[in-house]
Parts: sequence; C-alpha cells; structure tokens
Amino acid sequence: MPLYEGRCHCGALTLSYTTASEPGAIQPRACDCSYCTRQGAMYVSDPAGSLSLAGEPRIYRQGEERAEFLSCGRCGVLLAVVHQQRGAVNVRCLERFAEFGSPVAVSPQQLSADEKVARWLANWTPLL
Repeated sequence: MPLYEGRCHCGALTLSYTTASEPGAIQPRACDCSYCTRQGAMYVSDPAGSLSLAGEPRIYRQGEERAEFLSCGRCGVLLAVVHQQRGAVNVRCLERFAEFGSPVAVSPQQLSADEKVARWLANWTPLL
C-alpha cells in the first residue's frame, strides 16, 4: 500500500497515511463548508488504509460538533478531521499530494448529522 507522510508547517505534528487505492484514481474532496473553505482543505480517506498522527493537535469542532478538526497550535495548519477512530487527511499537508487526482467539490452541509456520521464511518480511514 502506498505510504504518504505529512506534517504541519512547523513540524510539531506529523502523520502517516496508507491507501489501498492507486493515488491517481483518488480525487480529493473539497468541502464547501465555511471552515474547510477558509482552510483550503481537501480530504482523502480510505477505509482499507490506515492513519496515524503524532504530536499534540489543537482540536476544533464546528457545525454539529461531531467531528474533530486537528490542527497545529503553533503554525495553524489543519492536518485531519476525525470521528470515532476514523479520519480523513487534508492532502495539502502531505509531502506528495500532487500524486492524487483532480479534486471534486462536496457539500456535506446538505446531509443530516446522522447521514454525515454514517458516511464518515463507511468512508474514512481507521486510526492507528
């Protein structure tokens, strides 16, 4: 499985992400909510992959406050979003994010809170 390393700008937080998919076939999801738009975040995840994070992230919850956005308390870079031991990685913090396909716009705001959680549990990457 391809391994991707990532970090925040200052290096205080690092992550490792593996995927069973061919990177060029993965289309990062550009969420259209106000928080992700302001962050410039685009996410990838793979339920057959793995995600591990090192460091002490700052946690931010928005909307229904079910998901936790993990960012660096020093430099502010958003690394990932997690819920119940599953997560999605912000490709912009990965060293080789250019290997992924073209991004697609997504609008989770159109889903109910329960629909969002069901989608996350089905599609996000297990945390190690």
